[in-house]
Amino acid sequence: MSVIDLSKSPFPQHNFRELLDSVCEEYELDFAAYAGIDPVANKVHGFVNYPDEWQVHYVKKGFEHKDPTLLMGARSIAPVDWQRLRDDQSFKTIFRAANDFCISEQGLTIPVRGPFGDIGLFSVTRDCPDREWQLLKKKILGNLQITAVHLHDHVMHTNVLSKKLMQPLLSAREIEILQWIAAGKSQQDIADILSISNRTVEVHLRSSRSKLSALTTAQAVGRAIGSRLIFPG
Repeated sequence: MSVIDLSKSPFPQHNFRELLDSVCEEYELDFAAYAGIDPVANKVHGFVNYPDEWQVHYVKKGFEHKDPTLLMGARSIAPVDWQRLRDDQSFKTIFRAANDFCISEQGLTIPVRGPFGDIGLFSVTRDCPDREWQLLKKKILGNLQITAVHLHDHVMHTNVLSKKLMQPLLSAREIEILQWIAAGKSQQDIADILSISNRTVEVHLRSSRSKLSALTTAQAVGRAIGSRLIFPG
């Protein structure tokens, strides 16, 4: 799994780092982080307000492959309190190193699940005793869950993830047939060109219409062109 730092990307309308800083200030937290998992490309898109040195160290050590705050968060539908992870050896290894950068093992990861298989993970930390953490968490959890959804929706709207996730997964044959339709060929023409039956052509077109949420073949062609799956004839 590779990591892409969204804070290095040009989103003039979304200053994610400032947003994280404001969340930490409002809720008396030390650090906050967002990780969006792209299930298509197997990448993590994220932005954090952790110290730059820790970010470099984290990626250099490949912690994103074994960080239980990410792995468990991605499998959960409920917030994951890091206290549950303290017996995990990977957690111990990562946060032993994180302690050198003044990052506490006291934290929480809130998962957000989108309609296209996308997953957002919003994490926060606070260096404090367990009892103080539980009281703070109880007080701010609802607001943090709203913030997590807000962050994930904003990231998705930048098209960093949604462009891939919303792209219909047409088969090579479906794309080929739509391309011939766009070129002005009839179903029978396409059947002759591809040496398949007219019925098989119709089956592929029906599947294409379904995947593209199109009522007609012409609409399917238009949407396929709009998604750059095929090109105008």
